[in-house]
Amino acid sequence: MTSMLATPDVIALAQQLYSLRHDGSQVLTGQLVSVPVALEDAIDVQNQLSKLEEADANAWKVARSPVGDPVAAPLHPYLDNPPDAGIAWLRGMKIEVEIAVELCQDLPVRTDRTYERADIEAAISNAYLGAEMVWSGISEGGSLSFPAFLADRLGNMGYVRGPALPLAVLQPGTNIPLKLRLNGQVAFNAAGHHPTKDPLTWLCDYANNRSRPATALRAGSIITTGSLCGAIEVPCSGDVSIKLGEHTVLNFELTETARQGG
Repeated sequence: MTSMLATPDVIALAQQLYSLRHDGSQVLTGQLVSVPVALEDAIDVQNQLSKLEEADANAWKVARSPVGDPVAAPLHPYLDNPPDAGIAWLRGMKIEVEIAVELCQDLPVRTDRTYERADIEAAISNAYLGAEMVWSGISEGGSLSFPAFLADRLGNMGYVRGPALPLAVLQPGTNIPLKLRLNGQVAFNAAGHHPTKDPLTWLCDYANNRSRPATALRAGSIITTGSLCGAIEVPCSGDVSIKLGEHTVLNFELTETARQGG
């Protein structure tokens, strides 16, 4: 498909988004150097932004556009359960507690048949507690232009992968007690559940997206599946403590200056 953006605009938008992220600054959608129209254009920009950020971890988030298109974006920085994880805090940042899965086999693009949920389950070796930091250089996020938000890596600003979970947490309709504390203050304390009631919905949708890259969803990939608690604003830097169920705990720090871990 022919891109609706010229190559210089793709590069210029990626550079602008990179600068906004680096500086912790935001602009209105109308102040972007260009606004992608098609999802293909947005993915071109996203790929260029990922190169600028050196986002090379095989870790991804899957989601769905407002009209139902399955989409994905890389997680960066991605911290793999380090003992002293630190991710930079930005004003307006939100946190989403999620379940991540690890693929033990490839899920290549299929043109002859679709992936059923059982196929996706069979390709998963492990599940983990995780936390995604969400922040966009676009003030309105994706409310005015979802393709622009997709270009900005769907607002991902970091991910911490925590301890392993039993695979039973992936079953549809599962509700698990979830407590989130920010600097010791309870920010969420209720049953956590996926927005679609099934953590594998968006991964299954993306697996069946025939326009996705052939290199996506390879064995060893980490895929985060969607928030169990919505997006909760983090008002300041400091300690994050998450408890899912009775025993699984993830602790890390949001810092004024990021420390690299893992």
